[in-house]
Amino acid sequence: MYRLVALLIGYALGCVQTAYYIGKMQGIDIREHGSKNAGMTNVTRTLGKRFGAIVFAVDICKGILAFALAGLVFKEQGVLPSVYAGCGAVLGHCFPVLLKFRGGKGASCAVALILMLDWRMALIAFGIGAVLVAITRYISLGSLVVTALAPVLLFFFFDYGLEVVLLMVGLAALIWVLHRGNIAKLLNGTERKFLSKEL
Repeated sequence: MYRLVALLIGYALGCVQTAYYIGKMQGIDIREHGSKNAGMTNVTRTLGKRFGAIVFAVDICKGILAFALAGLVFKEQGVLPSVYAGCGAVLGHCFPVLLKFRGGKGASCAVALILMLDWRMALIAFGIGAVLVAITRYISLGSLVVTALAPVLLFFFFDYGLEVVLLMVGLAALIWVLHRGNIAKLLNGTERKFLSKEL
C-alpha cells in the first residue's frame, strides 16, 4: 500500500505543470508553440532563458520534494517509497490530470530522482551527459543518456535492490518513448540544438 500512496504523493506534486503555468502568465499555451512540449527547453526557446531557468528549477524541486516527502512519511520502509514518489512526480509532470494528461517529457523530474537516489551515480551520469551536451548542444541527447545510464550504474555498482533497478528501467523507458520524436530527429540530423535561433 505504501508504494501506491508514495506514487500518488509524487504524482500530485508532478501535476504542477510549471511550463504550462509560466506560459499562461505570458499569455500563451506553451503546448501550442515551438516544439509544443511543456518543458524547459521549449520554454527557453519560446520565452527566453530566464523563464526556462525558472521552469527547470521548479521541476527539479518537484522531484526533490516528492522524494523527500515520501521518505519522511514512510521512513521505516527505506528508500523504496521515495523512488516510487520520484517516479510518480515524473508521471504527474508528463500526464497531469488537470491538463488532460498533456504535459512535458519528464527529464527534469527524472534528473531530480537520480540526484536524490545516489549522488555518486548522479555525478557519473550527469558528468557524461553534460559532456555530450557541451559537445553536441543537444539537450535531448543528454537527457536520454543520463536516464539510460542510471539503471545500468545502479545494477552494476550500487546495491539498492532489484525493485529499484526495475523502477529506474521503467522510468528510462518512459523518457525514451516520450522522446521518440527527438530520437528520430537526432538520427536524421534535424534535431534543434539548445539555444539555436533556427525555426
